[in-house]
Amino acid sequence: MINCIIIDDEPLAVKLLENHISKIDSLKLVATAKNAIEAYQILQTKPVDLMFLDIEMPNLNGIEFLKSLNRKPKTIFTTAYREFAIEGFELEAVDYILKPITFERFFKSVERVLRNISYDEQVEDFIIVKTDGLNRKIILSDILYFESQGNDVKITLQNEKKIITKNKMTDLENSLSDSGFLRIHRSFLINSKYVTAFNNNEIILNKYNRSHKKEFEGFVAKFSASRLL
Repeated sequence: MINCIIIDDEPLAVKLLENHISKIDSLKLVATAKNAIEAYQILQTKPVDLMFLDIEMPNLNGIEFLKSLNRKPKTIFTTAYREFAIEGFELEAVDYILKPITFERFFKSVERVLRNISYDEQVEDFIIVKTDGLNRKIILSDILYFESQGNDVKITLQNEKKIITKNKMTDLENSLSDSGFLRIHRSFLINSKYVTAFNNNEIILNKYNRSHKKEFEGFVAKFSASRLL
């Protein structure tokens, strides 16, 4: 299910898109917004995978709004104006469709989103770890860090769940070094994707703080070399 939002100040355009969305089972309309301010507030409180975004809106236009977002949902621009098309695609929009929007044109655009999401799901990287007598699959993007605990390794996930595995830290480091994971201490292997701040004494992964003082020498060089900064 793909959660959608319509951002448009024209009631008739919103009504038409609502009707189109209702015909596709894979789409779920979670909200509509008349301007960028309303849309921003919604994005802070609701999960949104796809935006149908008008360009000509009061105060902040759709192009400026998309540029302002740190996390950009997949976006389909919906507009009556052709002249913004190049800038829209430079922002990696999925599509740029002109009003009035026929269902045939709408469906073609949504189909592109569905293909992209399906591909992303197929190529998502994972590892297999030994835990509780089972071989368990864990998606790499779900992992915050690994921590040595005696002969075991504790895996901390984004959802704060902990998994204890018999895998060796050295083996994990060797297999994950090309996937954005960095050994910052003999006891810690982190997912550099989630580094939010660091200095010579500590590093913060989302809300988790790891302090090791001198053991962090060389971390900045490693982190920059990973090109995930």
